[in-house]
Amino acid sequence: MNPVRPAVPADVPVVLELVRELAAYEREPDAVEATEELLREALFGEHPSASCHVALDRSGAVVGFALWYLTFSTWTGLPGLWLEDLFIRPEARGHGLGKALLQELAAVCVHRGYPRFEWWVLDWNAPAIGFYRALGAVPQDEWTTFRVDGPALVRLATPDGASGPD
Repeated sequence: MNPVRPAVPADVPVVLELVRELAAYEREPDAVEATEELLREALFGEHPSASCHVALDRSGAVVGFALWYLTFSTWTGLPGLWLEDLFIRPEARGHGLGKALLQELAAVCVHRGYPRFEWWVLDWNAPAIGFYRALGAVPQDEWTTFRVDGPALVRLATPDGASGPD
């Protein structure tokens, strides 16, 4: 049995459970606002905005997931794959499921001709950093991530709402 497969609509409840477990692991247990309805629409709606693969234990139960979407590079002129979240339940770790998910997504990139497969990892997550480096991933330390959300996003979207240099 292949331990990785594309998610199907019936997986949405467990994927959302896994998202909540990931949020708790990342020290943000109350940050998840996603609902089954929102996740189902994002993955399987009329215009999906994301894709998901799931990892299965030996009994066939979903114990992990990789949620991803396409990016675009003006420098390469081609799409790339952005891994938004990767999570394997602690009790299922150490059996190659995380690596299997990453291998599957790398295969998607190669098959489709995408030159980049990228993701973030929290600076304090030393086990993940070591795991990714062992697979050949290279940190992009020269880049700083910026985010605008909440009231700042609304201000920025409002004419004359953003202040600062153009």
